[in-house]
Amino acid sequence: MRGFRAVVLTACAALAAVLVTGGVAADASWDAVRDHSAPRVTSATGLYFALNDMDAQIANQLLAGDTASLARTRADAARVYERRRVEAAGYLRDLAAAAAGDPAGGREVAGAIADFGAYEELAARALALGRTAEYRNASHLMRTRLLPEADALVTANDRAFEHTYRDALGRAAWARAALIGTGLALLAVLVALQIHLAGRFRRVVNPGAVAATLLVLAVTVVGAAGIGTQRHDLDVARRDAFDSVLALTRARAVAYDANADESRYLLDRAHSGAQEAAFLGKSQRLLRVPGATIDTYATGLDDVRVADGATGYFGDEFRNITFPGERAAAGRVLARYRAYQRDDRTVRTLARAGRHTEAVAYCTGYGPGESNHDFAALDAALRDVIAINMSAYERASADGARGALPQPLGLAGGVAAAAALVLLGLRPRLAEFR
Repeated sequence: MRGFRAVVLTACAALAAVLVTGGVAADASWDAVRDHSAPRVTSATGLYFALNDMDAQIANQLLAGDTASLARTRADAARVYERRRVEAAGYLRDLAAAAAGDPAGGREVAGAIADFGAYEELAARALALGRTAEYRNASHLMRTRLLPEADALVTANDRAFEHTYRDALGRAAWARAALIGTGLALLAVLVALQIHLAGRFRRVVNPGAVAATLLVLAVTVVGAAGIGTQRHDLDVARRDAFDSVLALTRARAVAYDANADESRYLLDRAHSGAQEAAFLGKSQRLLRVPGATIDTYATGLDDVRVADGATGYFGDEFRNITFPGERAAAGRVLARYRAYQRDDRTVRTLARAGRHTEAVAYCTGYGPGESNHDFAALDAALRDVIAINMSAYERASADGARGALPQPLGLAGGVAAAAALVLLGLRPRLAEFR
């Protein structure tokens, strides 16, 4: 009897330890996801976007020049440039703080900070002198150094997030296996104890042992289900939601860069062919239209559907539609992207016809049907889909973090109660030997 009691108490202690250890591990995993991994990716994608728009706004200021009718365009571009510059500096500070203690990551951020300062100087010089050649130097630095550095930071931090996610799934799988194994072992001991008591003391049922058995069974089932819920929340947060957030934020940055290529096409006529090629390349990164040229890409979009398995950043989102309202929002992105691409054809048609002033006005105009108006509509549609997925990520991560530790601690309390029930159930039987 005392031997059975010792084995039951040891098994109860082991089950409680598994529950607490698993809960602590899950809580730590959610802390890593919510406080470190996801914010770092968000900072890196924010930097990538801000840098792209900074260069676009410098191009818009130079494109507007001293033309009186474009004075508002120039002022708006200057205001947006300053806002993006401040945002980029803030993201760099956040990334530098996050990279503390990581020599390789620290070097990457330090390189980006140095190049950011150099770009600011070149951009200021281009604006002061009003020269396309000076801007070309700034844009070259942005294209060849700063943006690749920012994109590398996005990739590195997303890779770290993926490692955290997979590690969390591994811990959850271990915790579930350990819980089921330990729970079944304890149930086997309790059943053996009940059989021993029935045979030795001619008692068909020991109330304490039976109650403990049912309680341990409930703890094992509920605990395993809880771990399954944790894994589901992890999948929703990472795969269903954050993967789309990453694809869409990258798409937004590339879209802004493509819009800047459109401005650079009008600004730097000596290199218009290169600017057209850059615009088409970025358009294909957003949504692939096989075999399309700069003149056929816009019409090729008419054959693309959200449900068709398209490729590119938009395609990544179209293949990962999960949440209520997301499909309709993705459809609006596609519709507004088509409208913007049709505007681009108009800009290039005007420019090729020698109507440069009209092309500039149409490219920078915010009136209905003009390029910047439709681009702003595309941007708003993108932000809507990002918001849907970001809200889903926040809900799933909050739900997961909320139940990570409290439930296992409560279940460990249930195991302690089962141990107490066994002690109470054995007490009268042991008293018979005194």
